[in-house]
Amino acid sequence: MPQSPGDPRAAAVANRLHSAAIHLLRRVRTQDDAMGLTAPLASALSVVVFGGPLTLGALARAEQVRPPTITRVVAQLERLGLVGREPDPKDGRVQRVRATAKGRKVLEAGRARRVASLTALIDALAPAELVTLERAAELLERLLRG
Repeated sequence: MPQSPGDPRAAAVANRLHSAAIHLLRRVRTQDDAMGLTAPLASALSVVVFGGPLTLGALARAEQVRPPTITRVVAQLERLGLVGREPDPKDGRVQRVRATAKGRKVLEAGRARRVASLTALIDALAPAELVTLERAAELLERLLRG
């Protein structure tokens, strides 16, 4: 049954979830060092791999940075051979950023390392706790779908 707006339990759960999510992501993020990318480069590459190809403006909005910043990030990713630019099929004046095969491979390997790290933590749970966590993941996914 949904909680009424302003329910103190909802706020308490939100506070705990916020803290746990940050700590969990920090823990698995340690695996990102093996990619050899800074956090901003890895983040932008992730957006391009899973959401691209997309314009520089769309990438800047997704990363919540200004256009000059995303231009520098994309230039670095291009120098590393992880992304390329292509003309927009509808407007040749617009360029879209797309992941290269190398970029996709680097990101997927990084994601696999993160998931393996998280799996090792989850493996320590009792079977009933795993069921509870699975249900919590379903609820989080539902919340994110809106």
